[in-house]
Amino acid sequence: MLTIKDILETKAIEGIKIVAGEQGIHNKISLVNIIENPDAFDWLTPNELLLTTGYIFQDDEELQNRIIKEISKINCSGLVIKMRRYLQKTPQNMIDTANKYGLPLLELPYNYTLSKVISIINEKASGDYDLINRKSLDMHNTLFKVALEGGGIKSISTKLAETINNPIIFFDKDWNLLHYTELDDNPIPLDYVVNLNNHRQTFSKDFINSIPKDLNEMQKSITRMYYFEDFSVKCRILPVAVANYIYGYIVIWQTIRDLTEFDYLVLEQASTIVALERIKQKEIEEVRLKIKQEFFDDLLTGRITSSETLQTLCDLHGLYPNKKYYCIVLSVFTDKLDEHQDLISRKYESDNLAKKCIKLIHEHSNTINGEITCLYRNNQIIILVSQNDDKQDISVVETKLYAENILELLTQHINQSSFLIGIGKEYKNIRFLHKSFSEAHEALRLMHRFHERGAVAHFADHSIYHFLDSNVPEEKLKDFFLESLGTLFEYDQLHSTSYLLTLENYFINHMNISETAKEMFIHRNTLIYRIDKIKEILKTDFKSYEELLQIQLALRIYRLIGKSFDKDDFTG
Repeated sequence: MLTIKDILETKAIEGIKIVAGEQGIHNKISLVNIIENPDAFDWLTPNELLLTTGYIFQDDEELQNRIIKEISKINCSGLVIKMRRYLQKTPQNMIDTANKYGLPLLELPYNYTLSKVISIINEKASGDYDLINRKSLDMHNTLFKVALEGGGIKSISTKLAETINNPIIFFDKDWNLLHYTELDDNPIPLDYVVNLNNHRQTFSKDFINSIPKDLNEMQKSITRMYYFEDFSVKCRILPVAVANYIYGYIVIWQTIRDLTEFDYLVLEQASTIVALERIKQKEIEEVRLKIKQEFFDDLLTGRITSSETLQTLCDLHGLYPNKKYYCIVLSVFTDKLDEHQDLISRKYESDNLAKKCIKLIHEHSNTINGEITCLYRNNQIIILVSQNDDKQDISVVETKLYAENILELLTQHINQSSFLIGIGKEYKNIRFLHKSFSEAHEALRLMHRFHERGAVAHFADHSIYHFLDSNVPEEKLKDFFLESLGTLFEYDQLHSTSYLLTLENYFINHMNISETAKEMFIHRNTLIYRIDKIKEILKTDFKSYEELLQIQLALRIYRLIGKSFDKDDFTG
C-alpha cells in the first residue's frame, strides 16, 4: 500500500517535504481527503491523507493543536498544508504537536492545486484499491449469503466481529439492544462496562444524545468515546439505514485493534445487509402483529366460542385459557399530538407514546399479583391480568391500587399527557374476558361523561350509574330527580348558591360534618348552616332510610344527566 515515504519520493509532486512527525513516515495511505471544516472529524477514517490550505486554523493556535491531536487519534496518515495561500510557514506549535503524536506534517508548494495532488495520489493507489475492492466484494457475498440462509443479525454479527476483530453491538432505531458479539481477546469486556439487559438502556443518555438524529449528519460512521470509571473506549458508530430512514445502529467496540480501510468497507456493506434484514423482520413482525391483533379482537369481543380453538390460539399467543383474568383499559390524552398537522406523523407519535407507556408498565409489572399482557388497540392500551385459578380472587381494592400505581408511574414519566383507567371484574376463565373488557370500557365511558382526568375507576364503583343509564329512560330519570331534589336545584339557580354540591359532598363523606367541611375547605359552622338550610328547602330531617336512599339516587341521576336540564323542566 502507498505510504507517506512514497509520496515524498514521487517526482510527480516536486518540492513536497515533511517538517514534523518523521516517525510516521511509513504510515499507509488508503484515501486522500480535503479538510476545511473544523467539525469534520466524525467523517474521517484511518489511513486518510488530509490536505488543507490552512484557512480554517490560520489564526487559531488552539484549533491548530486540536486538529493535529484529533486526526492522530483517528490514525490518519498525515496532514499536508498548502503553503503561501494563508500560511507563510508552518506554525511551530503545530510542528511540536505533530512530533509529540508522531503525525507526519507535510508542506506542499504553492504551485500545486489540492485537486491535482489528489489525482496524482489516487492514480498511484489505484492498484491497492482494486485489491481491497475484490476482498470487500468477497466479504459482501459472504454476509449476503448468511442473510439469505436465514442466519439473521446474530450470524451477521458473529461473522462481522471475527472479520474486523472487535466486539460488535447492534441496536434498533430507539437504541434498544438487538444483539451483541463478544470476543475473547477484548481487554474491556462488554458486560463489565455496559448494560446488556434487553429491558434497560445499554449506553448512557449523554452518549446516545451525542449521536446525530438526522441521517444527513451521519452518512458515514462516526467516532465517540465511551467513559466508565477509569476506562475509555473508542466506539465507531454506523447508522443502519435505507433511503432517509434509520432502522438501527452498529457500534464497534474498538478495543482489540484499529480499524483498517478494508474494515470500513466491510462495515458499510454489513450496514446495508442489516438494514435489509431489519426490513424483512419488520414485515414479518407486522404479519405476526396482524394475526395477534385479529385474535385479540375476537377474544375481547367474545367471538371465540370453541374451547379447542381458544386453547390453540392461547397457546400460540402466550395466554392461559384456564387462568382467571381481568381487564384494564387505559386512555391517553396528550397535547403532543397537536404539534403534528400531518395524520401520518400524528399516528407515528401516538404509536411511539403507546410503546413508551407499555414499556413502563412492563418494567413495573412486579408490583401486581399476577402476569400481565399489554397491547395497543384503537388508540387505547389494554392490560390483561391473569392469576392461577387456585388463588384467592383479586379484590376491587387490589386492582385499583395497581391501576393507581400505573397512573402515578405514567404521569411521572410521560409529559404533556393525562390518563383515564377503567377496570373490569375478574372472571374465572379467559373465555369471559370480553365481559371484563366491556366493563372496563363502561367505567371509562362514565369517567368521560363526568369529565374526569387523571382518574381510576372500577366497574363496581359506578354500578348504580350503569343500572340507571342502561335501564331507565332519561325522562323517567328527570322526573325522579325533580320530585326528590328539584326544589333544591331551582333554589341554587335562583340564588346562585351551591347547596346541591354541598349535599353531594355531605353524602360522599358519609354525612360526617367535620370530614365534609374539610373536603370543601369551609368552616364547620358554615357547613352546619348549609345543611340546616337544605333540610328546610327539602322539608326533611334526613332520618328516613327510604328518603335518604331516594336523595342519593337523585344525586347520582343529576351527575349522570344534569347537563341536559333546562328551565322548562322547572315550570309547571
